[in-house]
Amino acid sequence: MKLGIHLRLLSILGNACVYSCQVLKRVTTLIYPPSGDAAELEKPMTSHDDRPNSSSLPVTRRAFLGAGTAAGVAGALGASGCSDDGALESRFNGSAFGGRPNTVADLEENIYTRLLGVRPHIGAHEHITTMGGSRMPPEVLEAIVEANEYFVDMNELTEAAGARVAEVMGAEAAIVTSGGFASLLLGSAACLTGTDMDRMRALPNVTWARRNCLIQTPHRFSYDHAYRAAGMTNVYVDSRDEFISRIDASVAMLPALSAIERGSPIAPPRSMERSSPTPDTVILPEEMIDIGKQHDVPVMIDMASDLPPWENLRRFIDLGADLVVVSGGKGILAPQSTGILAGRADLIEAARMQNAPNDYIGRGMKIGKEEIIALVVALERAVRIDQTAEVEDWNARARWLAEELAVVPGVVARYAMNNGGYADVDLEWDQSVIPVEPREFKRILREGTPSIVYDGTTVRTRQLRPGEELLVANRLKELFTELSL
Repeated sequence: MKLGIHLRLLSILGNACVYSCQVLKRVTTLIYPPSGDAAELEKPMTSHDDRPNSSSLPVTRRAFLGAGTAAGVAGALGASGCSDDGALESRFNGSAFGGRPNTVADLEENIYTRLLGVRPHIGAHEHITTMGGSRMPPEVLEAIVEANEYFVDMNELTEAAGARVAEVMGAEAAIVTSGGFASLLLGSAACLTGTDMDRMRALPNVTWARRNCLIQTPHRFSYDHAYRAAGMTNVYVDSRDEFISRIDASVAMLPALSAIERGSPIAPPRSMERSSPTPDTVILPEEMIDIGKQHDVPVMIDMASDLPPWENLRRFIDLGADLVVVSGGKGILAPQSTGILAGRADLIEAARMQNAPNDYIGRGMKIGKEEIIALVVALERAVRIDQTAEVEDWNARARWLAEELAVVPGVVARYAMNNGGYADVDLEWDQSVIPVEPREFKRILREGTPSIVYDGTTVRTRQLRPGEELLVANRLKELFTELSL
C-alpha cells in the first residue's frame, strides 16, 4: 500500500511539472503574441491616431494580468481542480492584457484575490516598491524557472554574476544584492572594514576612529539609516564649505544621490513645470566624486531608481565613483528583491565577504540563485533593447491619454516631459466644476473597478501594458463625469 501511495505522489508531482511547463509556454505566448491583432497591439505607436477611441473599449470578462506568477503556482491551481488540459485552455483562452476584453474582470479574479483576497491595480505610477515595483519580462521569468532546476555553489555564482554585471557597467567589480537598501548597507560596511575580518566581525559595533558618514543635508533621504545599520555614524552638514572643512581622518564615506541632479532626490521624476532647479549650494555627484578623490575618501552614488537615462548605468563609474548602487526591481525589470553594488574591486570584495552566504553583517540579506540569474538576464535585456523606441512608446501613450482627458469639461491634462527624460500626463481640474480634492479622487479611483493607482497629480504610462491606457482613460473620464456638478 505504501508503494502505491508513493507512486501516486510521484505521478501527481510529474503532472504538476508538466502543467507548469504548459503554463509557462502559454504565459509567454500571452505576453508576447507572435502574430495577429495582439501582435499589432504590441507595436510601438507612432502617433495618437494609432489608438482606438477609448469609448469603443470593450470591458468584459476574464483575462490574465497575473501571468507572471502563473508558473510558480501551477501546482496550487492543479490542486484546486484546474489541472486538466481543458481547464488550462479555459483559463488562458482569449485576450491577454490591457485594452483587450477580459482585463477588468481578471483584476478581480487572479492569484492574489484567490489566495489572499488582495486586489491588484492598474499601475499608472512609477516603479514604486510599496506598489509592487515592476513587471518582469518573459525571459526573466523563464530564467527563474530554469535556474530553479539546478544546484550551484553560491560563492561561485556570486562572483561569476558580479563579473558579468561589472562588465555591463564598466566597473572593476560588482555584486548582486537583495535590493538597493542592501547595496547601501554593504557598501557602507565595505568602507568601514575593508577586508579586515576582525572589523567585519565587529560590525555594527565600530570602535575605530574612521567611522563617520559625512552627508550634505540635501543628500539626506529616508534610507540613509542603511549607513547607520552598517555601523556608520551619520554626520549632517548644510553648506558646501562646511562639508569640505569637515572631511578628516574620521570620515569613512561620502554618499550622494544621483537624483539630486533633477532637483527631486526622494521623489519620482516630475514635469519640468513642476520641477525646481538644483540650488548652487548643493554638491552634485560629479563634484562629490572629485572631492572624495582629493581627500582619499570613498564616494558611494545611489542611483537606485534613475534609469532612464540609461547612460547612468556607466556614467558614475566612468566619472570615478568608488561605489554605485542600482535597484534591480525598477527600471531594469529584475525581481523586486534584487539590486547591484558596483565599483572598486577592493571595496566590492569587502562587500562580497560580508554578504550572504557568509556569516557577517549581510547574512540576513540573502538572495536566491534564481534571483541572481534573473538580475543578470534582466540587465542584459535592458542594455540590448531599443531604449529610444521604448521611451517613444511611453511618450506616445502619454500624448494620447492627455488628448483623451483634455476634452472633459473642467479637466486640464497636459502632456509633459519630465526630468527623467520621458513624458507623463500632468492632471488637474477645476474644483468648482468637479468638486473633489486630489487625495479623495485618488482614493475613489483606487477603490473602483478597475482599480487604478496614480499619485494624485501625474498619470504615468511607463508601467502600462499596451491598451491599459484605454482603461485608464475610460475610467478617469467616467469618474470625472460622475463627480461633476
